[in-house]
Amino acid sequence: MMGQSLNHLIRSDADLPANAASLCITGLTADSRDVLPGYLFAALPGVKADGMQFLNDAKAKGAVAAIVPLSAADVTGLHLVRTDNPRRLLALAAARYFDKQPDTIVAVTGTNGKTSVSVFVRQIWEAMGFRAASLGTIGIVGPQGTMKLDHTTPDPVRLHEAIAALAKDHVEHLAVEASSHGLAQYRLDGLRLAAGAFTNFTRDHLDYHRTLEVYFDAKMRLFEKLLAPGSPAVINADISEAEEIIRRCKVRGLVPYTVGLNGETIRILTAKQTDNGQLLTLAMADGTFEVPLPLVGDFQASNAVVAAGLVLATGGEAALVRHALASLKGAAGRLERVATKVNGARIYVDYAHTPDAIETTLKALRPSTMGKLHVVFGCGGDRDKGKRPLMAKAAVANADIVYVTDDNPRTEDAASIRRDVLAGAANATEIGDRAKAIALAVAGLDDGDVLLVSGKGHEQGQVIGTITRPFSDHDAVKAAVDGKIYHAA
Repeated sequence: MMGQSLNHLIRSDADLPANAASLCITGLTADSRDVLPGYLFAALPGVKADGMQFLNDAKAKGAVAAIVPLSAADVTGLHLVRTDNPRRLLALAAARYFDKQPDTIVAVTGTNGKTSVSVFVRQIWEAMGFRAASLGTIGIVGPQGTMKLDHTTPDPVRLHEAIAALAKDHVEHLAVEASSHGLAQYRLDGLRLAAGAFTNFTRDHLDYHRTLEVYFDAKMRLFEKLLAPGSPAVINADISEAEEIIRRCKVRGLVPYTVGLNGETIRILTAKQTDNGQLLTLAMADGTFEVPLPLVGDFQASNAVVAAGLVLATGGEAALVRHALASLKGAAGRLERVATKVNGARIYVDYAHTPDAIETTLKALRPSTMGKLHVVFGCGGDRDKGKRPLMAKAAVANADIVYVTDDNPRTEDAASIRRDVLAGAANATEIGDRAKAIALAVAGLDDGDVLLVSGKGHEQGQVIGTITRPFSDHDAVKAAVDGKIYHAA
């Protein structure tokens, strides 16, 4: 890509250094290790390090300018762009540098369901004939296949570069997961959003946000800052926060589209279990319709209508949306049926890693469980410790047999994490080795039983210390069904 002037990238968002407006910028980064000659470096405050410490490194590698806090001291030979919000300025500059974006972009936030909703939106658009993509936890999924990402919401340079590449590939429609971290750190600023959605809100990420109020406000930044007045806001009307979300959206000048059992745009009148999923009766503006949904669980019905609401809100034809719902496929690692034992016992893998998600997923499986409902789960290290016993209580309350194992212990002692979990599940079976826990759980399944392996979903690695080691719940389940204990390559 050809260089662009510093003035074009910064515009009126910050004061430019003297005689620097026409400076040619050939790239952007917040990682000094990636700086190349002509780059604009962003010295961002971080959890583990402060980007200001790397200004001289960036200069030595060829950076010609840097985005810095207002208090930054001068650096000889480096043009400093001072701002009270370096993160946001980097995102806006990245959006201008890469420039191209799909015509219609929607963003989905909420504690649970973001991945499923974004994937469902993509599938509905594809069924309608559009070139579409989704971007989030499982990566970028589009016409060229799947590309992995390091974070649900990538850093703004990576995000805008990826979105520009999709636009160049003639992707017209894009659904993006908006994580609370991404919103709080301004990573999505600069996206030209057509609509947003709020799925649900439960405890998570308090290790970062500290309080539920701060966590909720981070989610609401999508609606109160990123969506332009007049934009549609699709809201799950069945959550306790719906009234407050609607109120704050209206203050912003957004147009609420409510969906769910209490929705006005799409109301779920009934949901009947079928052999292939469920049969929904939906009340919509053009009438009442029976719509087969090939997915189990009330939460998947909720995710499906949130997705349908987003497509309707951005101009989708109602009849085509309903037709597309009948062919939806679950996102990878989201209540995904991975294997069935010879005796008929079924095994599912899911990403549920919060108390509410554990409860919701187990409740979704209960109606089709003729025997006992089993669950294998653990809790991640270096994350909110307060939710550990709560996840255990949710597992014990909704499953018949509970196995506590390791998830991603990271730099915490794995046995200590399990002790925290077992404080809420005294009668659970503790097996630290995740592969062995899965093997024991599978071996114990009788005819009519169901097993949920929860927490890691689509992930292909287990983080122990600072190393990510290969591990797949899918492969561990399949090995166990064959009577083996999984050993990652």
